[in-house]
Order: sequence, then structure tokens, then C-alpha cells
Amino acid sequence: MESAGKRAMRVALAGNPNGGKTTLFNALTGLRAHTANYPGTTIECRLGRCTNGASGIELLDLPGIYDFNASSEEEQVALNALQGRSAEFGAPDGVIVVTDATNLSRSLFLISQIVEMKLPVVVALNMVDLAEAGGIRIDARKLAAELGCPVVPVVARTGHGLAELRAALRQMKPPAPREVCGGCDGCRFKTRYAWSDAITQRCVEHAPRPASRWTERIDHMLTHPVLGVAAFFGVMLGLFFLIFSLASVPMDLIDGFFSHLGGWVERTMPESDLRNLLVKGVIGGGGGVLVFLPQICILFFCISLLEDTGYLARAAFVMDRLMRRVGLPGKAFVPMLSAHACAIPAIMATRVIEDKRDRLVTILVLPLFSCSARIPVYSMLAALLFADNAWRASLVFTGAYAVGILAAVGVAFALKRALLKGESRPLVLELPSYKMPSLRTAALLMLDRAWVFLRRAGTIILFISIALWALATYPKSEPPKEAVALQQQAGQLRARGATKDADEAQAQANRLTAHAALANSAAGRIGHYIEPVLRPLGFDWQIGIGIISSFAAREVIVSTLAVVYGVGEDVAEEDPESLYDSLRRAQRADGTKVFTPATCVSLLLFYVLAMQCLATQAITRRETNSWKWPALQLGYMTLLAYGTALVAFQTLRACGIA
Repeated sequence: MESAGKRAMRVALAGNPNGGKTTLFNALTGLRAHTANYPGTTIECRLGRCTNGASGIELLDLPGIYDFNASSEEEQVALNALQGRSAEFGAPDGVIVVTDATNLSRSLFLISQIVEMKLPVVVALNMVDLAEAGGIRIDARKLAAELGCPVVPVVARTGHGLAELRAALRQMKPPAPREVCGGCDGCRFKTRYAWSDAITQRCVEHAPRPASRWTERIDHMLTHPVLGVAAFFGVMLGLFFLIFSLASVPMDLIDGFFSHLGGWVERTMPESDLRNLLVKGVIGGGGGVLVFLPQICILFFCISLLEDTGYLARAAFVMDRLMRRVGLPGKAFVPMLSAHACAIPAIMATRVIEDKRDRLVTILVLPLFSCSARIPVYSMLAALLFADNAWRASLVFTGAYAVGILAAVGVAFALKRALLKGESRPLVLELPSYKMPSLRTAALLMLDRAWVFLRRAGTIILFISIALWALATYPKSEPPKEAVALQQQAGQLRARGATKDADEAQAQANRLTAHAALANSAAGRIGHYIEPVLRPLGFDWQIGIGIISSFAAREVIVSTLAVVYGVGEDVAEEDPESLYDSLRRAQRADGTKVFTPATCVSLLLFYVLAMQCLATQAITRRETNSWKWPALQLGYMTLLAYGTALVAFQTLRACGIA
């Protein structure tokens, strides 16, 4: 069935929140869907082709809407799409209204408004299995006669009724002309509710069933001010245990694959800029993108399961009491915990937050939480500060995490009272009924999130990785005289059979060459250029190069410092103590040590608070649909990191701890 312009018939899926609309969309389209933003918003729509005999129909999954008096951005987007006010998607050719069979009367208000639009309508009566289990029986034929359009009972989670629904879609036609009500707004509301009540009484039977109080007992525990919080932390602990334990193996495999791929390219291709680009830029950048994928997949799979069961709404209710005190919603807590693994999936997880300002504030502060990429930096600086005291070194870690959390809370509090001030919407939510989650729906959501990450954020991250490689590679410079002399010495030693000494001389020559190449590159020159700005923090131009290079990933500073201080990147990876010893001995031109306690504390605070992750910037751009917010995020975090490091270094130096 084709509409004007030869395009496929486009049918919108509309319905109240928690009615199983997205589950039905996934069941009808499978993996034949793609995700896009509604124009001018960060709210996503999903377009997909029907499968199994209805492939000429394209489905548009709309945000949940209660009625045409849209009270949120999501509802306004759904209303605009239904009324054909979206320039990109145009007017729909028909509507599937997805209703919750366990609460039909609630959906009838929206149905009364949609049938008056004179569009072809099919009502998908979802979750009839739960309704029957609860003693609710709906006469679908009688309801169809009352509404003037087909009514198809379905169970989207199991696929029951989908064949009948596809058949109804192929035969869609406008409902019988009817106007539920007219007159003033107040009269319309009264008339619509009266109409809904009358249809419910005629079409719905409630069988007497013994009262079941187990759900009430569970709700009492999960929404309790103390027990609810404890249960939430238990669930989150389990969630992040799964992320860390299950993701570690595929992450190691991905990292190992790209390492071996880079090594294979180095062995098979002759030394050239192209080989260097492939190994350091393309393969290194690609590995840097894909290594996050297991965490993203596991996180969204688990979030989908929690949402399907009905638990996530109860967790948001409990945490909202605590989070509102600092200007954040309860639903921000899941992304905040996730940010301790990685800010990228955490920012993507903010989609559970409905309020636009609350979601934006959460996105802006999530990079302040210490992610796993900071751990190598913390390890290096803790070893430099307290080489032989594990307890004090552990305090460095604890303090770093605490500083990040306090900074995030403080910035969120300030943003909600300054830049993004305004009353947040009070948390009004409907606690959905408990039900078994759909593994298929969770898997489809996981695959969709993974593809969105790879297609949009991944391309930006790869481009940035190549750009940073170019900065660290060009312009080219000649090897220093010392390196040339060592290479000649290595050749002579090898000719005499002293292979071990020859290898050591060659390795030292390679380190000197790499150091000189980086120092004379564009990144090195930028490091020299910004040194006057960094000097008040106790940093020199070599640390400046580390800061620049670590925009690709925070942990890159460790290998960069190994190069600029002449240790060698391979040695730093195999024997971190060699790097730490070299950094402890590193001196400036005037003979003073570089990594004093004051400098280490300053650098630690800088890395706790600075952005230093362009992958996070890319995903922030993706989620906010604007470069303005990533720029603000980068700016405020850089100023906060610089100011805090400056105060710390100057205070410690004034106290004689230099």
C-alpha cells in the first residue's frame, strides 16, 4: 500500500507511556530500524519497516503521550508528528494506538482524540495476558464496534497476535466519522472521560479474584526511604559488577586484537608515514572506539531489563528525594554510577531522564566522576607521591574519587541555580505493573545503542585520533647526533657478536629519536608555546605535551611521558617502575626536580577535574545535538581544573612542600 510520492505508507505508533509501544515496534520491525533525532530536539524517533508480509509499511515510533494537551517536550514532539507538523516526517498515513489492556480506561482518552483526526486507526490491545491474569476480560469485537476501527489483542513481548495486527495494517482505513465531544475545554474533558467510562463499562469485565498483596509488599520495600535506597544500591552494585566482570574479557580481546593487528602491520609494511598512520592513527583510533563497546552493550541490556520489570521507575522515585537536594533528578543516579566505569555509556544512559534541563545538567557533570581511564594516571602519580606506602597511595585514589564526586555535585548545584535555573518538573510517574522482561527487546535496544555509538560517536573519535597522530608526527625532524652515534655503536657491537649490548644501544637510540621527534612536532611546539600558562601549576612543556596527547584518552599521558622523558613507550608498558624511577629523577634545565610532591598533587587534581577526553566531547555533541554544550563542558572543566591545580600548587609551595 503506497501513499503519495511513491513512498511507503507511514504509520505512527502512539500511546501512553509504559504501554509497551517500543516493545511492539521492535517486534514488528526486528532489526530493520534506524534511529534519528526529531528536528530541533534531542528526542529520538525510530523508523522501521514492518516484516513478514507488511514490508510496504513504515512505522514511526513516537514518544509516549497521554493526551493532546502536551505538557512536556516529548508529548509535544508526539503531538506534532501526529498532526503532521514535522517537516522531516510529514503527516502519518495512519496510526496504531498501543493500549495497556490492564488499564484500558486510561488509554481511551487519547484514542478519542486520535479517532477524530479522520486518519486510519488500528488499536493494538497490548498485554492481554497480564489483563487476563488479573481477572480483566476485554471484548475486542465490541470495543472495535464502539470505536469504529479494528482492535487487535496482542502480547508484544511474546509475539502473540502480531500476524493479526499486520493483517489489520494492510487493510487500514479511516474510522467511521465521529466526534466524541465539542464545546469548551472543560466540557470536552468531562465528555471524553464520560465516554471513556461508558465504553469501559460496556466492553470490560472484571472477574472476582482473591486479592494478591505480594506486589504491594514489594512496592512498600522498594519505595521505602531506607530499604528502598539499600535495595537500589544492591541492584546497582550487581549491575556494575556485571559490567566490570563481563566486559573485561571482550575488552581485553578487542584491545589484544588491535594490538596484534598493529603489530602485524608494523611487521609486514616497510617503515613509512602510511604505516605509522595506520598503526597509530587508524588502528589505534579504531581500537579506542571499539574497546568501549562491551560496556555500552552490557549497560543498556541491563537497563532495558530493569525498565521492563518495572523496577527502574521505583528506583527513580526513591532516589529523587536525595538527588533533588543538589538539583538533579533521581534517574540521574544510574548514569552517575555508570560514569565511574566510563562517561560515554553514562552520557548515553541519561536518556532515561525526561526533563530537558535535568538531563543537560547531568550530561555536563558526568565527566567529573573518575572513570576507569583515569586509573593509570592515578596509579602513576600515587607511585610518585608514595612509592613505598600502599595505604597512603590508596588515600590518593580515594581522595581523587571524592574530589570528582564533590565537584560534580557542586557544579550541578550551581548550574541549576545560574545557567539552567528554573523549577524542574516534579517527579510524577506511574508505577508500572511488574512483568517479566523481554530478552529480545533488551537485545534489540542493546544493538541499536551500539550501532548509534559506532556510527555517530565512533566516526568523530576516529577522526580526532588521526588528527592527534598528525600533530604528534609532523613536521618531521632529523634524529639527534646522540641517536645516530648510538645506532653506529649498535651496528659495531652486533658485528662483534655482542647482541645484548647492541640491542640496548639501539633501544636507547630509538628512545632519543622518538623524544626528539615528539619535541619538534606540532604537539611539541604547542607544548613549548603553552608552557608559560602551565608553569604556575608546576608543569613544564613536556607535561604540556602529555596533556595535549591525552585528549585522545586520559591514560595516553603515561605512554607520552615515557617518550618525552626518554624511557620508551614499550618499557613503560612492560615495566611501569622504570617509568616511575625515570620521572622521579627527571630534572629541569636549572637542575630542579620536575615531579615534586606539589607538582604531583597539582597534576592529579588537574586530571581529576579536566575534560581530557575528546571521545566524551563527541558523545556530548551527539546527545545534545549542538556544539554549544560540549564547548561549555570543555571550558568550565578546564577552568575548574586549572584553578584548583593552581591553588593547590601555590599553597603547597608556600608551605615549603615543593
